[in-house]
Amino acid sequence: MTHADPPAIVSELLRADGVSHAFFTRQGGVSEGLYASLNGGAGSRDDADAVAENKRRMAQALRVAPHNLLVPYQIHSADCLSVDAPWAQRPRCDGVTTATRGLGLGVTGADCGIVLFCDPGARVIAAAHAGWKGALGGVLESTLEQMERIGASRPAIRAVLGPTIAQASYEVGPEFLDRFRDADGSYARFFEPAGGSGKALFDLPGFIGHRLRSAGVGAFENLALDTYADEARFYSYRRSVHRSEPDFGRLIAAIALTD
Repeated sequence: MTHADPPAIVSELLRADGVSHAFFTRQGGVSEGLYASLNGGAGSRDDADAVAENKRRMAQALRVAPHNLLVPYQIHSADCLSVDAPWAQRPRCDGVTTATRGLGLGVTGADCGIVLFCDPGARVIAAAHAGWKGALGGVLESTLEQMERIGASRPAIRAVLGPTIAQASYEVGPEFLDRFRDADGSYARFFEPAGGSGKALFDLPGFIGHRLRSAGVGAFENLALDTYADEARFYSYRRSVHRSEPDFGRLIAAIALTD
């Protein structure tokens, strides 16, 4: 039985012949309860069959075979892997890139940055999971480097940041701010005071955009969608913590080179 494609957000910047992409929302799947309904998180405690069906629907929307929609085992690293065939076991990394037709690449997120990349002329695509740790550690730059190794040109690469926690929703402690200041004093500009609490609000989308532009990406777009504030469309790890919920669903962003 076929089903209507789940709702998804797309970017004009990534539109190209032979390329499909989607920033999927939490809508259009079969998961229930906390995971309702398009949970893509294999690492969640959701029913495995439900997650598999959700991913099948996402693959269908991308026009790739379900086993060709590849989502790595994310570990908040700076590692990006180039792939040319489906894998038997999910590799531990936070970026994936390919120039192989018929493959779809995805990453999961529930507040962290989920970034899709495309060089339409070279037909090289990539996806990266960039939470604060990965973004600070260099996963975005690693992804661009791997794309270049398989034929992409950095000035031709387009990058789009999908649903991510916004600065207004991302309160952090002084030790978090110190970590960024220690890396580069100029990074203090991505923080603003959170009232008189001594805490700060961190602009993760702004930081991701800065890292990509500084690395020389050809074009960048932030879809400016706050996972924490928009419960109807997005899962949020931080929202689940604030509610003392036992688990949370994961969004998927994916891009594919179609046949």
